[in-house]
Amino acid sequence: MLDVCLLGTAGMMPLPYRYLTSLMTRYNGSSLMVDCGEGTQIAVKKAGWSFHPIDIICFTHYHADHISGLPGMLLTMGNAERKEPLTLIGPKGLKRVVSALRVIAPELPFEIECIEIQEPEQVFEMHGYKITAFMVKHNVPCYGYTIEIRRQGRFLVEQAMQKGIPKNYWGILQKGDTVEYEGHKYTPDMVMGTPRKGIKLTYCTDTRPAELLVKNAIGSDLLICEGMYAEPEKLAKAKQYKHMTFYEAAQVAKAAQVKELWLTHFSPSLIRAEDYMPKVREIFQNSHLGKDGKMIEMNFEQDE
Repeated sequence: MLDVCLLGTAGMMPLPYRYLTSLMTRYNGSSLMVDCGEGTQIAVKKAGWSFHPIDIICFTHYHADHISGLPGMLLTMGNAERKEPLTLIGPKGLKRVVSALRVIAPELPFEIECIEIQEPEQVFEMHGYKITAFMVKHNVPCYGYTIEIRRQGRFLVEQAMQKGIPKNYWGILQKGDTVEYEGHKYTPDMVMGTPRKGIKLTYCTDTRPAELLVKNAIGSDLLICEGMYAEPEKLAKAKQYKHMTFYEAAQVAKAAQVKELWLTHFSPSLIRAEDYMPKVREIFQNSHLGKDGKMIEMNFEQDE
């Protein structure tokens, strides 16, 4: 099970009813955050979630509305008595940016590891998450993220018994470890079935439609994608500033054959966003407006 909370949906500047861009997930006791705009601490508190288990913060890029909340977030995590190391992931320049921001958050009770993305596509695996960073098309280096929770195959009891594997080693093999016992070597593939479908979430803001976005979103259970502008006449502005319209995001969702689309990162000038959704749903039916605090519990598919 993966819990997902869209903490903030605003682009460019916070509004009284809309915090700046941030996403948070929870899986198996470990929380992950993507972007940390101004006001993210308040959004986490309003959601009723905890700061202490945040193990990873990924940044799409270093515009202020995506990272300006980091110093306060680090201090709040410190006040929550976090001692474990924190991993930050982002485009090149992350170490320099974090070092500059920490001038106002210099003393923390935990270590920070900064990982700078080196490739157009790069995979990281930690705390049970498979995180794929992929480059998109903004006016500065910018990445989207696909977050996957993989699910192993069934443990094949009959096969384990036929091979004479002692029962006290079954749990070890289930965890993916190899066992050597009395001259025999037992490997997980001897007793584990074909991996089953896991959970896939893709998150992307600040981009024009991009090939790597569609590629990495393919088959996602949920795509959270920017829709900076809803007004059809603002397409030229979207192209100028390297953003997407609601309709372009819907085309991405359709091309990637995702199950569900949430729109986010709205322009401060956007009002009555729901008025535009019928046209969006003509392109991709299962489209929804993101809202601050919008949550979903994503579960593994039921086995047949």
